[in-house]
Amino acid sequence: MKDHVYKLIELTGTSTSSIEDAVAKAVQRAHKTIKNLGWFQVVETRGSIAKGKVQHWQVTLKVGFAVEG
Repeated sequence: MKDHVYKLIELTGTSTSSIEDAVAKAVQRAHKTIKNLGWFQVVETRGSIAKGKVQHWQVTLKVGFAVEG
């Protein structure tokens, strides 16, 4: 079995609809430029409130991928 090296980056996805949508947007965008995405970990969730309702979600995640070489 080949030994692997991994890299972690931190991203923040945003959405007006849900936490899950914010995560999906961050992963989908990263997928456009980073190969071998393998996992993510949510490290922070926050948002804004307007008139007593959630207006916007921000979700910060660490995304891991295998480094080619």
